[in-house]
Amino acid sequence: SHTLIGAIIGIGLTNALLTGTSVVDALNIPKMIGIFLSLVISPIVGLVLAGGMVFILRRCWSGNKKRRRIHMTPAEREKIDGKKKPPFWTRIALIVSAIGVSYSHGANDGQKGIGLIMLVLIGVAPAGFIVNLNASGYDITRTRDAVNHLEQYYQQHGDSLAQMQQLLPPALPAPEEHPGSPKEFHCDASRVMPAIERTQSLLNNLQSYDALNVEQRSQLRRLLMCISDTADKTARLKDVSAEDQRFLGKLKGDMLNTVEYAPVWIIIAVALALSLGTMVGWRRVATTIGEKIGKKGMTYAQGMSAQMTAAVSIGVASYTGMPVSTTHVLSSSVAGTMLVDGGGVQGRTIKNILLAWIFTLPVSILLSGSLYWLALKLVP
Repeated sequence: SHTLIGAIIGIGLTNALLTGTSVVDALNIPKMIGIFLSLVISPIVGLVLAGGMVFILRRCWSGNKKRRRIHMTPAEREKIDGKKKPPFWTRIALIVSAIGVSYSHGANDGQKGIGLIMLVLIGVAPAGFIVNLNASGYDITRTRDAVNHLEQYYQQHGDSLAQMQQLLPPALPAPEEHPGSPKEFHCDASRVMPAIERTQSLLNNLQSYDALNVEQRSQLRRLLMCISDTADKTARLKDVSAEDQRFLGKLKGDMLNTVEYAPVWIIIAVALALSLGTMVGWRRVATTIGEKIGKKGMTYAQGMSAQMTAAVSIGVASYTGMPVSTTHVLSSSVAGTMLVDGGGVQGRTIKNILLAWIFTLPVSILLSGSLYWLALKLVP
């Protein structure tokens, strides 16, 4: 997670420096702040929730010998009861929570992998991937209808559009205002109506994106993303009713239906890559998390609490579209259970995890920026 985010930031920063563009314009600062907050807060949430769950289990689920077995380590279970396996229902809980971690991990990291591959394909082969060429006539009609409905909304709610134009920063100079400058696309609220009209002209009587040339497809993608972003910002205005917010949200989804997509083969490839990578390289990470974070062996209750916390936390992050480090959420959850249960944590392991967490982002920013600069120098 940190490497991917840092790599994208590094390329954006380097491109801004080389082209003389403002860093504020090159990077989506509000979204970056949200991502950084999710990376910082998610491990803390994991630590607190997992620790709280173990505390509750200690208080409410240790009244008799049968219940106390959940607070044993595998070694203690074998020594006291002569059995290596955990009790049946404890085993079921561990299996289900482990499945939850695997599923949520795949959902979060899978989205990152799919997004990265699509980003590369759109940059390398825009003709085939910048819009969904397999979109049906119905999908294109949905997009066209959404654009038309958004135009009608702004015509009926001119005050909302005017309010948004006042709140947002001043518009960048349009290309026609400086004939000598390169024609760049700038998205801002002041030009949303002309953008809608241009989008309508591209979509008019269109049944397949194959009918558009590469430049028209690229322009259509930029326009759809621009006006959908404007609709999203309009929905966040204080004076917009809840019904209008839902309406604008639906329009945004319909407009992005054919540009924010991923082919099935990419989804399958990313899923296979994650699965095979886990099968091959699971041991080192599993050993670190399971054996090297705490000073004592992990009990069944600690393992179950850490896994359930990680599954829920990462699952919520995946649903909301926020990238989190699955390893750090799980590691902090384990650390939380160890601290609450009185076992303590191994300072050296925690130190190494924190150092990796801190240095991965700046190193990946520098490395990706350097490689991007080198590629521009070497590739004519």
